[in-house]
Amino acid sequence: MTATTGPSSCAYDDAVDLGRYPINDPAGSAYQALVQACQEQLRDQGVAQLAGFLTAAAISQMLALASQLTAHAWASDQAHTIYFEPGDDSGGPDHPRALMQHSAKKAIAYDQIPAGAPVRRLYESDDLTRFIAAVLGKQVLYRSADPLDALEIAVFSADDELGWHFDNSEFSVTVMYQQAEAGGHFDYYPWLRNGQDENYPGVQKILLGDTADATRLPGSPGTLAVFRGQHALHRVTAVSGPRPRINSVLTYGEHPDMKLSELTQKLFYGRTA
Repeated sequence: MTATTGPSSCAYDDAVDLGRYPINDPAGSAYQALVQACQEQLRDQGVAQLAGFLTAAAISQMLALASQLTAHAWASDQAHTIYFEPGDDSGGPDHPRALMQHSAKKAIAYDQIPAGAPVRRLYESDDLTRFIAAVLGKQVLYRSADPLDALEIAVFSADDELGWHFDNSEFSVTVMYQQAEAGGHFDYYPWLRNGQDENYPGVQKILLGDTADATRLPGSPGTLAVFRGQHALHRVTAVSGPRPRINSVLTYGEHPDMKLSELTQKLFYGRTA
């Protein structure tokens, strides 16, 4: 990726509030200030949130698209541990590696999202990729090469949820389109574990129901979030009411040609590609 000397022309200028978030001008002082502010949020809170990142028009278009495509989405419903590994009760039935969680949602895959969709155009831009890399302090990031998982629209209807879990990846990037009428809240505990200490006592306390001190992320429509989920226990609470929670997950990594295994593709999307 090469640096530019001024704002670049872009195929997503109708999708992003570039006056507030000039991701197309990496040489500008406003861009550098934005990156620094996001880095400080990540350091202090484990997440950087850019409220109003998407334009109202882009949100409306993505909601209309989700409504059209939900009938073709893959509905998953599974039990899992917070580590996405087989349950292990060798440490007792209440050990974090034994306690099972429930997750259910509808997933609209990348190859189902039209090329002209605002967030697909945004995701496929080098500007956003460069910006996310800068926020994370990475020399370079690559968009996923997975034809299903690179960009997903996730729909959480009534009773859908994501159970408590740690991410396998270091970070995730999401864009919010719509909050549920009730439920569908994103709760998390930043830095609950680290590479040297799994903090089983702290994790067990949460899994057994002591969640009063969880941080709840507001996530208004149009918000882009960069979240460090590998060491933060997090969930999406069960949705109730007729209005679903709808967001996108944008997948990046430090190596080109990243793809899910066929087994994981089938688990998340009901097919392989």
